[in-house]
Amino acid sequence: MSREELLRQLELLHPDCYGWALWCCDGDRQEAEEVLHSAYATILDGRAQFNGRSNIRTWMLGVIRMTSRAQRRRRLLRWLRWERPLVVDSADPSPDPAVVAERNDEKGKLVDALAKLPARQRELLHLVFYQDLSISEAAGVLAISLGTARTHYERGKQRLRELLGAP
Repeated sequence: MSREELLRQLELLHPDCYGWALWCCDGDRQEAEEVLHSAYATILDGRAQFNGRSNIRTWMLGVIRMTSRAQRRRRLLRWLRWERPLVVDSADPSPDPAVVAERNDEKGKLVDALAKLPARQRELLHLVFYQDLSISEAAGVLAISLGTARTHYERGKQRLRELLGAP
C-alpha cells in the first residue's frame, strides 16, 4: 500500500482509531494522543506493514493496541527501576464533566459492569459493540483464535447480564 493510500486511510479511520486509543488508555486523553501518534508513526515509517490478512481498519486497531501495551510496559519498567516515577497530572483535579454525566445515567452502570469483566472479555466486547467489528475481526486485533474469541464473547455477555440483572 502506498504512503498516500495509508495517509488517506488514517484520515478516514481517525475517529475510530482515536476512540480505540482512548479506550486502550483508560480514558486518558493525553496518553491516547501519544499512543495514536506513536502508532501512526509506526505505520507511516513502515515498522508495521499491512499484509492484507485482515481489513485495514482491523489492522490499524491492532497496531494501536500493541502500541498502547508497549507504552504501558515501558512506563511500568521505568517506574519499577526508579528511573522515572509515573507522573500523575494534578494540574486539573476536577473531573471531566462528560465523565460525571455519563456516570449519572444508565451508561454508568454499564461502564461499571464492564470494568468487572476480565480484560480479554472487556476488550473483545468493546471491539464488537463500540468499534463495530465482527468477532472474527476482533480476534484478529487481539491476536487470538476465532474459537477463543467466541468463548470470551459469550462468557462476557453472560457475565454482563448477571452484573446488570438482565433476564
